[in-house]
Amino acid sequence: MAETLRAVDIIMKKRGNPINPSGEELSRQELEFLINGYVAGTIPEYQISAWLMAVFFNGMTFNESATLTDIMLHSGDIMNHHNTDIPNLKGPFVDKHSTGGVGDKISLPLAPIVAACGIQVPMMSGRALGHTGGTLDKLESIEGYKATLPTQKFQQLIAKTGFAMTGQTKTVVPADRLLYALRDVTGTVESIPLITASILSKKVAEGSDALVFDVKYGSGAFMKTKSDAEKLALSLVKTAQAMKKESSALITNMQSPLGNKIGNFLEIEETLECLNGKGPSDVMELTFSLAVQMLLLGAKLEGKKLEPQEALNRCHSAVTSGKALELFLQNVADQGGNPDKLILQVGKRRSNFYTKLVAKKDGYISMDAYKIGLSGVYLGVGRNRTEDLVCSDAGFILHRHHGDLVKKGELILEIFGKDNQCLDPALAMAEEAITYSNEKLILEPLIYREIN
Repeated sequence: MAETLRAVDIIMKKRGNPINPSGEELSRQELEFLINGYVAGTIPEYQISAWLMAVFFNGMTFNESATLTDIMLHSGDIMNHHNTDIPNLKGPFVDKHSTGGVGDKISLPLAPIVAACGIQVPMMSGRALGHTGGTLDKLESIEGYKATLPTQKFQQLIAKTGFAMTGQTKTVVPADRLLYALRDVTGTVESIPLITASILSKKVAEGSDALVFDVKYGSGAFMKTKSDAEKLALSLVKTAQAMKKESSALITNMQSPLGNKIGNFLEIEETLECLNGKGPSDVMELTFSLAVQMLLLGAKLEGKKLEPQEALNRCHSAVTSGKALELFLQNVADQGGNPDKLILQVGKRRSNFYTKLVAKKDGYISMDAYKIGLSGVYLGVGRNRTEDLVCSDAGFILHRHHGDLVKKGELILEIFGKDNQCLDPALAMAEEAITYSNEKLILEPLIYREIN
């Protein structure tokens, strides 16, 4: 029957018509014909572009999203951690995905905390693009750290330490790389079903049995409103569940930056502070909240009952006992870094290209995460194109935060750049990010709601 399929008929079915303008659900056979044909080069970009636009306007059902995700997943290599002869690689395997933000270093303290509690974390992460940071860039700011691992080495380190960090290889979900590039130039990036399939295909390929999603809203987030974040969180959770993966999501606030430090090595420093129990309150709150979700899903996979408070107690113990910090430093050593040298660099390793932002007047400050993130791109924290280089020692140290009352001349930000030329445009953008009010700000909670 596959010979009778035509891309144009599938596009029209999803596009709809005057009688049925919302289109129809596509079958697995139809989606396989499109996606596999595009990867093989037998279906041209212009037809896939038309299908992407039809999906953008008419959406997909959860089952349709799950089918698309599964097809994309099987376009490349898939890790199976349950079918190896590696001792102690036993699971349960639980990972977390964030939709990205500014100062979002949560994966770094989260993985060793969860691993210290007995859950194995196969973490496949990405790089900075635009105003959002990338976990791999942060890890590679540790001298010698290798953030791309062969599958067997990745699995051996998970078995040894309870977690490992790696990047997506060219053989993992090649369909997503092709589709994402096309979405970027056809104005269809914001499609929730397509975002869902992109995220989930990569996360399932890494071999996780369960997934926790941190879906952010606000100026520094991909989804600007709570409503849009809820739609994406629901799509991720329900599509993952349709693929027989346990999942949950937290919808969290990214109106202002997370933590006190933004930048690649600076966020490694803050990770060490968190693992010593001395991290900023917002970073600690979100890290523990996501860790609890991961422990609850891990217990569910094992057929055990775990109460949220007991899960939280275990996470706190992982930090206070020093076990989580020990595992993080072990991972640094296992992936090519020098833990002793890393600790000696804390507080000392800074770019020589420096400026600062002080308060222009008295008042309560509002700090726009998106504009701070854009300022970071000038500095070399992020990148405009995937081939751009980042600067490990660039970034910000926040001395005052969103909602704080400041006096004129008070230090708000220390700013470190890749070179002297970047400082003036970065400072100008950072100044745009700060506004002043005579009225005390009403601060929204960090965690808006949970979706299961």
